[in-house]
Amino acid sequence: MPIERMSPFITAPQIRTERTILRAHRLEDFGPMLAMWQDEAVYRHILGRPSTGSETWSRLLRYIGHWTALGFGYWVIEDRQTGLFLGEAGFADFRRDMDPPLGPAPEAGWALVPFGHGRGLATEVVLAAHVWMDAHNTRDHTLCILNPEHRASRRIAEKCGYRHAYNTTFAGGPTSVMKRISALAI
Repeated sequence: MPIERMSPFITAPQIRTERTILRAHRLEDFGPMLAMWQDEAVYRHILGRPSTGSETWSRLLRYIGHWTALGFGYWVIEDRQTGLFLGEAGFADFRRDMDPPLGPAPEAGWALVPFGHGRGLATEVVLAAHVWMDAHNTRDHTLCILNPEHRASRRIAEKCGYRHAYNTTFAGGPTSVMKRISALAI
């Protein structure tokens, strides 16, 4: 499968929403990331287990590298008033071992610290990220994968225009693949 690079972003552009700032990851984000990825309320429907320090460090470097290599990636979600780390959201090409493979479409994802759950922050942030992606994506759609039992994430995806595409298995568990047509492709 050929590798497609989007526009030449070296780092994540900053995006402001009503309550947050989406910004590039920095090495000092490691501690808050590790705490988030070891919180059961976060990992329960995503990994099914806490991330190790090594896995979180690799995730941090992968997020930084996506922007340079592909022109898109993940942002840190920061509280606009306090500067607190609230989570991460964005797009990736993880080359997941899935059947069928996701292909070259960017894969959307998000994870918020428990303090951010149930406040509409994820929808606010994911919508803002998609506005950016619609303006910069050369592909006609994005995808996201979810644990079918994660109703909150499914609602966020649906509010952002995703619709169920098909069911598959990933990492030994049932997975729902959802698809969103780019606003520019409509």
